[in-house]
Amino acid sequence: MAHENELIQQRLHKLQQIKEKGANPYVQQFKKTSDIVDAVKDFKDHETTVSLAGRVMSVRSHGKSVFADLVDSTGKAQIYIKKDPQAEGIFELFELSDIGDIIGVKGELFKTRTGEPTVAVKELKILSKNMRPLPEKWHGLKDVETRFRQRYVDLLMNKEVKEVFTLRSKAVSSIRKFLDDKGYLEVETPMMQPLAGGAAAKPFETHHNALDMKLYLRVAPELYLKRLLVGGYEKVYEINRNFRNEGISTRHNPEFTMLEVYTAYADYQDVMALTENMFAHVANSVLGTTKVKYKDTEIDLAPGWKKISLYEALKIHTGIEFKNANLEDVKKSAARLGIEFDKTYTLWDIMDKVFEKSIAPKLIQPTFVTDYPVQLCPLAKRKQGDESLTERFELYIGTQEVANAYSELNDPIEQRKRLTEQGGQIDEDFLRALEYAMPPAGGLGVGIDRLIMLLAGKESIREVILFPHLKAETEGVKDGQPE
Repeated sequence: MAHENELIQQRLHKLQQIKEKGANPYVQQFKKTSDIVDAVKDFKDHETTVSLAGRVMSVRSHGKSVFADLVDSTGKAQIYIKKDPQAEGIFELFELSDIGDIIGVKGELFKTRTGEPTVAVKELKILSKNMRPLPEKWHGLKDVETRFRQRYVDLLMNKEVKEVFTLRSKAVSSIRKFLDDKGYLEVETPMMQPLAGGAAAKPFETHHNALDMKLYLRVAPELYLKRLLVGGYEKVYEINRNFRNEGISTRHNPEFTMLEVYTAYADYQDVMALTENMFAHVANSVLGTTKVKYKDTEIDLAPGWKKISLYEALKIHTGIEFKNANLEDVKKSAARLGIEFDKTYTLWDIMDKVFEKSIAPKLIQPTFVTDYPVQLCPLAKRKQGDESLTERFELYIGTQEVANAYSELNDPIEQRKRLTEQGGQIDEDFLRALEYAMPPAGGLGVGIDRLIMLLAGKESIREVILFPHLKAETEGVKDGQPE
């Protein structure tokens, strides 16, 4: 820290010297002729005048001349500055710059003896003086929290990190194109809601002063999107934030991005086909293949995914028969598998723990786990032929749940009964909407962050969220000033 503070003081001194030369180290604007990658790509062998801007990322001094690498969001270009009395102090001004400064240059493109396109600088402006030295080996830092907390530096120093978030942006755009081309309408629904509905999760609470009422950051947009089906839209989707006041882990962030899609006159089988085709489309769009590398395994997202019912999966992998099971018998069987639980655990709690420990780790290739018990699915239709089950699936890829879907319950009387049995607050306006008649529909929820983890081959959700939530910072910068 002492060494860093010394370097900061040196840069403050250079900042003052720049000002004394009559230069503004934080200029209003700079006109570029092109991005760096275009200037380099389009350069032939004839003289070309260019104006480029970017960050100085390395400097190679040769006495009365200097070479430096200038980097913008598109690529890198070499610049060349020669000490020349006729050049109006350009060399001396550059000597007051540091690695990390953002500068603008104007000059002639030429090729060095090694064939590298280089700008012979004729004009130079320091556009933004960098006050903090960039880390030399940022990628090797053991404290990954520093990378996440100072993501701006992480992006500067790690090309791979920038590529992950470029991939994320392209993947979301690809999802939109896929759904738009199929006639879906993108919509926005409230993030502050009077009731936290649509999922069993602990919400964040807030207060609206003007209305003098408690509101909740939404845990899911589902109930509002179904209202739109009642209103006459037949294909809608939303990509936006959900908020759950729960734990943080490699797979969970309190603020996360969800895609929810609703299709009138469809059921969960139709949604399975939609999901397969959408995932394959996205993978092909951003990776050029449906095959992705996750951990040490190749996963193929091409349609034709495996389907297995929840009870069948439990029976095959654990030998436990959960359907119509006695709670005490299940507890004994679960205990033999090393599952820990206390006397408050219900049959469904134990089933969930058994699934997470004994089955999910085996679901590497895309697998639809189907037909969940009605007690776990208050918003899903009962399965035809077995009313103890619902038409629901959870999609597992790479051992983690990536999507969840139902044949949506549209019977207002049955819906009220289920919500009442579940306990908690009931959204009366949602039930009133169902009484106006909602068409049969299939609904899908996809965790965008987990999908990006899969496509980017990342094992932590914090690697695919630009600014993940972290504990409060207690050291480093105080009151906006370096210590």
